[in-house]
Amino acid sequence: MGQLDGRTALVTGATSGIGLAAARRLAAAGAHVFLTGRRQETLDDAVASIGDRATGVRADVADLDDLDRLFAVVAERGGLDIVFANAGGGEFAALPDVTWEHYAETFNTNVGGTLFTVQKALPLLRTGSSVIVTSSNIDTKGAASFGVYAASKAALRSLTRSWAAELVTRGIRVNSIAPGPIETPGLSGLAGDPGSAEQLLKGLAAGVPMNRLGRPEEIAETVLFLASDASSYMTGAEIYVDGGASQI
Repeated sequence: MGQLDGRTALVTGATSGIGLAAARRLAAAGAHVFLTGRRQETLDDAVASIGDRATGVRADVADLDDLDRLFAVVAERGGLDIVFANAGGGEFAALPDVTWEHYAETFNTNVGGTLFTVQKALPLLRTGSSVIVTSSNIDTKGAASFGVYAASKAALRSLTRSWAAELVTRGIRVNSIAPGPIETPGLSGLAGDPGSAEQLLKGLAAGVPMNRLGRPEEIAETVLFLASDASSYMTGAEIYVDGGASQI
């Protein structure tokens, strides 16, 4: 029997990288997993890679109508036991170059999208449910040319604590994961071209005590831990999965 047999999970931003690895791991542990993504073709591919324990719903978490449609589909199956609010992203922009559009897009997706995903999941969350938020190990550090993104992740760390306090009486746990640099298409995409991407990834790896990038599957194992009864006495916490970068 799997750790999550009979449970239902939602993973946002699940078409690649951390989200897809987590969706696969939760399904392998026995959960039925709802996946979201903004592009139908990549969403279909992600669902196909998991099989009959996966259901895809195209949705942009920054669009409230999309979220309403998503949870209407989830409600047809019943309640939810796990929400992995993972969708997000960001781009480099030094302070003189930050535009309102850059700020708004980052916060609307990372903070607003996460906030309203969790809010709209509330009526479906069963007692004993686990809500997991993707933060970042730069949520407590300075990040040159990445300040807006870092600030959005710091906001998610704060929300994790507040939601944990609000939902503890319902028996719902809320925790966050703070990954370091993880080898994903999103990370490579920050560079813009393959040559720059290689330099970026090497530079990031060099800043990690383990001297390497993390793998999405390593974050997925942490998601499974927080989703399962193995973490039943944890709420309001943040787990750093970053090769020691924030601790050593």
